[in-house]
Amino acid sequence: MRNVMSFIQLIVLFLPFALSASPNWMYLGIIGIPPPLQQQQASPGSEIEDPEIVQARAVCGALPGLASKQVDVCMKHPNAIYSVSDGAKKAIEQCQLQFRHERWNCSVMENEQSVFGPTLDKGSKETAFIYAITSAGVVYSITNACSSGRLTECSCDSMQHGQTTPEGWKWGGCSDNLRFGLQFSRKFVDGSEPNRPDNFKTTKQKRIWSNRLKMNLHNNEVGRQIVMSLMKMHCRCHGVSGSCELKTCWKFMPSFNEIGNELKQKYGKAILINHNVNDSQKKNNTIHKKREPRALNRLKNRMLIESKELVHIQKSPNYCKQDFENGVLGTEGRKCNITSTGPDSCNKLCCGRGYITKVVKEEEHCNCKFVWCCYVKCDLCYKNIEQKSCK
Repeated sequence: MRNVMSFIQLIVLFLPFALSASPNWMYLGIIGIPPPLQQQQASPGSEIEDPEIVQARAVCGALPGLASKQVDVCMKHPNAIYSVSDGAKKAIEQCQLQFRHERWNCSVMENEQSVFGPTLDKGSKETAFIYAITSAGVVYSITNACSSGRLTECSCDSMQHGQTTPEGWKWGGCSDNLRFGLQFSRKFVDGSEPNRPDNFKTTKQKRIWSNRLKMNLHNNEVGRQIVMSLMKMHCRCHGVSGSCELKTCWKFMPSFNEIGNELKQKYGKAILINHNVNDSQKKNNTIHKKREPRALNRLKNRMLIESKELVHIQKSPNYCKQDFENGVLGTEGRKCNITSTGPDSCNKLCCGRGYITKVVKEEEHCNCKFVWCCYVKCDLCYKNIEQKSCK
């Protein structure tokens, strides 16, 4: 009975989130995961149910934003969902770090289960980045959980352990189990994509849905491949006086900042795949030039999809002006840097609208002295600084 009450309390905890629209699994990075339920002893004569199944059903069934395929993965790996939440949190924080000086600063919509609001409805390069960084975040956290022993279904990667290379060194140590992290990410993150609806009335609707699905899955994989391509190797020498007669090496993942930096570079050269050509454009194209063979078009599209670059199917909206309907907060009120020539410069960030200057008073420690024994004593000073913010 107490288990039932605990399960009901868990549902009540997430009930406010279940009422908002467009949920997705990234929301777990905002709210986290509740701790495992404490299992109570069964009463005499009652059938004892596996505690892990009870816990998995209670946690996975109550989490907001999970698609049915993701619930299935969660049920098979209930402990991994905590790492999924951690990976989503890392991804959101990294996204905001990478774009903190840009017009689109990866802002999160408060009280919105979709996390990024209408931004994810667009097939823009910002959406491409979000899908790639969150997919990479899941790989990263799951792999870390394997190496640290927090997951029972995986451990260090021991496939090459003890093998000798032609260079004369051996694989050893605890290599990060990236293989399990990649497999889990493909099942869980890609599992968020819904099955094709049956109510499409036109071929155009089917094509639009198919193109967006391909875009999402492609960018998910780009995020995973970045983690794989940035894997590093660490070696330790063995022998008399560090002679390195024998060298043991193992692989480990880069910092998540390095992954974010690499994906930010790919964001800058993301490829626009223009599938949405309207009828008038098609007519003009047939007047001015011959239509390319379908086989050539298919080959071009396949080459783009098979590339390791981010792809998007829609141009980015204008992030200068506020447009809540499209999830654009605008840059009004954002702090800018008058001396910068980068994206945080007042000219670029304020979109040519100009800026407002105001003087603010800041506290700082000054006149610090060492006092015996043993601490540092400082005065509290104030200084006036100028802050620039966009009109």
